[in-house]
Amino acid sequence: MNWVALIIQLISGAVGGNIVGAAAKNLDLGTAGNSIAGIIGGGIGGQILTALVPALSAAASGGSLDIGSIIGQIAGGGVGGAVLMAIVGAIRQAMNR
Repeated sequence: MNWVALIIQLISGAVGGNIVGAAAKNLDLGTAGNSIAGIIGGGIGGQILTALVPALSAAASGGSLDIGSIIGQIAGGGVGGAVLMAIVGAIRQAMNR
């Protein structure tokens, strides 16, 4: 496992979670909640993307992060963070009713 790739996924997950929180006010968990859900989702989403796309895994595990693998890590982490934050926000909203 490449730690740099994981850190990229976690940071982009936090950003993705906060973007969804800002865009969908009814799902917003606050900055800390958006960030935590995004970090967890970014880690999970980035790892799933790395497992599904072997080119990202090969570049990241070899220690040479080229621009394509970095963009892939950012996309996987950001989307994963956004999706998990939206799911958690929707569950929280349903429980408040």
